[in-house]
Parts: sequence; C-alpha cells; structure tokens
Amino acid sequence: MSAAELLRVVGLLVGQVGHWQQPRWAAVATGGNVSRADLVHKLVQEIANLAADAEGEPRRDVPRSGNDLALPDQLRVVAADLVAAGPPDEVLARAAAAVAATRDAL
Repeated sequence: MSAAELLRVVGLLVGQVGHWQQPRWAAVATGGNVSRADLVHKLVQEIANLAADAEGEPRRDVPRSGNDLALPDQLRVVAADLVAAGPPDEVLARAAAAVAATRDAL
C-alpha cells in the first residue's frame, strides 16, 4: 500500500461526507448503534494512533470538535500526519482498510 493510495481513499471518504450537514452526521451509521460522526471520529483517532506509533510518540486523544462538520478536515490532517511519518506499507494498508470500512458503514 502506498501513501498515495491511502490519500486516495481518504479523499473518497471526504468527498462522500464533506457536504453533510449536522442531521446526517447525527444519524446512526449502518449496522451499528453509534452516530456517523462518532464512527468517523473513531477513524480519526485510529489513524492518529497509527501516526503517533510511526513517529515513536505517545498516543494522544484527538479532541472532538463541537462541530461535526470539522471531521473531514480532521481526517485529512491525521492522514497527512501518518504519511509524513513514513510508516511501513503494512501500516498504510491498515489505515486504508479502516477508511474503506468506515466508508462502507456510512
């Protein structure tokens, strides 16, 4: 898995949700019992954790913005952080799989 492929799947997810307003974010994700916003925030946290691990830094909680409309931007930032850390391809593949699974669940 390449960095370009991870950024491509992140772009697909951002394109899918970037225009959503608050009611769509608040709706329950497919096959689950959490909101779409909670699901995407969980993905943001997962990718942030991968980036921290790749950088040899401690994991930190990604703050939840009071506005779910910021989630696509948060996802872009943590994905860019992960790519900048230069992790092994397996880590990029894990991140891309998580993004794809989240997309499917939305």
